[in-house]
Amino acid sequence: MSLTVSPGRAPGLLGAGGVVAIAAGALLVLLLQFLPPTNEISPLRRTISEYGLSANKWIFNVALLLVALGSGVLFAVHALRRTLPAGALLAGAVWTVSLLVIVAFPKTDWAVGPSAGGTVHRIASIIGFVCLPVGLLLASGPVFADDTPWRWIARVLSIASLGWFALILTGVVVMLAGGGPWWTFVPLGLVQRLMALTELLAVATLAVPLLRSP
Repeated sequence: MSLTVSPGRAPGLLGAGGVVAIAAGALLVLLLQFLPPTNEISPLRRTISEYGLSANKWIFNVALLLVALGSGVLFAVHALRRTLPAGALLAGAVWTVSLLVIVAFPKTDWAVGPSAGGTVHRIASIIGFVCLPVGLLLASGPVFADDTPWRWIARVLSIASLGWFALILTGVVVMLAGGGPWWTFVPLGLVQRLMALTELLAVATLAVPLLRSP
């Protein structure tokens, strides 16, 4: 019995694989909220990266690697199909690399004090969370050229992702204007989780035209 995959089926299989990897990564992060000791981390006030400072760090790292793998596959397949503009491809690559950097450099453990690795982690997080929705906005036109509903779904999810980030940024502006700490302006953990969920849903839309490919 032959296990050869025909070239015509490859995009659909890769698209499905990308979505499965992203979904598995998201489910692992969700699982961390129910496993000790990470079940004691407040999902409202503490960021997702807090899991990376716990005994369950390996689960957190595997989750991010799965999301990076799934995202990289989806962007790569569209790049090979020449449906991505250069800006979208660059943004997708930056998003994927930023996830790997986040794994390599855990967030700052403020119980110990500031660290260079924690600063790298924070910068990579900001760059990744901004680049992905920008890249998807650039990609939505050519990727969904013949599918207006999905084109707008991808765009709305991308804009919503930037909206969550803007809400956090507003807290920074308020603090600079004399207000309280930016991380208390909104329930930071909840907003970051909503932003991450929105971005994962947005990048998963790239699989739709691959699954429909002849």
